[in-house]
Amino acid sequence: MIEMQDVHKAFGDNRVLQGMTLTIPKGTSLVIIGGSGTGKSVALKCILGLIQPESGRILVDGKDASKGDRDAFLARFGMLFQGGALFDSLPVWQNVAFRLLRGSLKRPQEEARQIAIEKLRRVGLKADVADRLPAELSGGMQKRVGLARAIAAEPEIIFFDEPTTGLDPIMAGVINDLIREIVTEMGATAMTITHDMTSVRAIADDVAMLHDGVIQWTGPVAQMDASGDPYLDQFIHGRAEGPIEAVR
Repeated sequence: MIEMQDVHKAFGDNRVLQGMTLTIPKGTSLVIIGGSGTGKSVALKCILGLIQPESGRILVDGKDASKGDRDAFLARFGMLFQGGALFDSLPVWQNVAFRLLRGSLKRPQEEARQIAIEKLRRVGLKADVADRLPAELSGGMQKRVGLARAIAAEPEIIFFDEPTTGLDPIMAGVINDLIREIVTEMGATAMTITHDMTSVRAIADDVAMLHDGVIQWTGPVAQMDASGDPYLDQFIHGRAEGPIEAVR
């Protein structure tokens, strides 16, 4: 579903992606891991076309992601943002139905509201949450609202950016289980960026480690612990000593 072929991206002298090559098969869940500042979010933004790489190709479903109808392209994606990114002045249901109330996916308001309530229920929130403002919800509930918004338009591809950041271990486990269930249920292709190894083990079919602008290792999550790769081994076990230099 997604292919990155020798993608390069720099910001001035900072060469972030230095030949990133990655394939995400249709209907699978891939998690990208790597240290802070290694380019995980940059890779995601390149796929979405929010930033343009200097060289390399990005294909989505076999077609060049930089060409064709931009609105139709973006309509295929759903996104769960790291900080929730809810609109604080809109009630919860309008946050969930944001894409259904405008643009090419526009639906009648009452239909959009009913879809929002249905998606809220899918992530374990009751209908009475729909008319609250985001500020009235806990962090875990806000994350669920963000997840409901990500799936509201039935996307083919869903991106999850640090889905458990700021959550306690129990709520993080709930979110991980929901992500796994929903991605499987929808048959969607998922790409997740995270530092949380518990999340990796819970939601990944495949894992890719990004280091120094390239994919250092990729493979099934079941092979991760026995990879034999010193970079991956250091990262997943959180060791200070190893080929990855800690910033001191």
